[in-house]
Amino acid sequence: MISLQNIEKVYRTTNIETLALNNINLDIAKGEFLSIMGPSGCGKSTLLNIMGLLDAPSKGQIKIADQTTGNLSDKQLAKFRNQKLGFIFQSYHLINDLQVLDNVELPLLYRDTTAKERRQLASEALEKVGLSNRMKHFPTQLSGGQRQRVAIARAIVGRPEIILADEPTGNLDSAMGNEIMDILINLNKNDGTTIIMVTHDEHMAQKTHRLVRLFDGSQVL
Repeated sequence: MISLQNIEKVYRTTNIETLALNNINLDIAKGEFLSIMGPSGCGKSTLLNIMGLLDAPSKGQIKIADQTTGNLSDKQLAKFRNQKLGFIFQSYHLINDLQVLDNVELPLLYRDTTAKERRQLASEALEKVGLSNRMKHFPTQLSGGQRQRVAIARAIVGRPEIILADEPTGNLDSAMGNEIMDILINLNKNDGTTIIMVTHDEHMAQKTHRLVRLFDGSQVL
């Protein structure tokens, strides 16, 4: 589903050159649940952003769902992301002025769907994460765990083949974190969604199919 070949990422300023990723080679199978671990600053989020086509590598090739992405225009990349990828962030990134249902609908605004279709798909996504009774609430009226559920519903509303999750349980207590992990595991098991998750939590990582470790921008496991 995802193939990374000889990925390198270098950040340059006038006086400093920082090697964020060095010679990453990684193949992720369709339906796999992969976790990425490593100390802060080791390149985990950079790698996730490159897999999510939010950042481009300095060197190397990315192939997602048999599509080589290096030659796609910005418009083509945006369309590809919208159709193939779902994103979950540690800090939720919900819009507080919009009701839960409207937040979940947002990715569908960039597709050729009617308002009725958007409402239906958003309602189904919220039902999957157990928030059917919170559709008319605003994010500020929800707990942290509930807001992360809304973020997951938004990530899956377009039925992406791949979900990229950056510390999805990082802001939650252990009980809520386990609930969020259960939702991700069910999405992977029941819907066949490929999931790549960055985490600092060894307990959460052990629940996934495979663990990749990074250290100073290099893959060590």
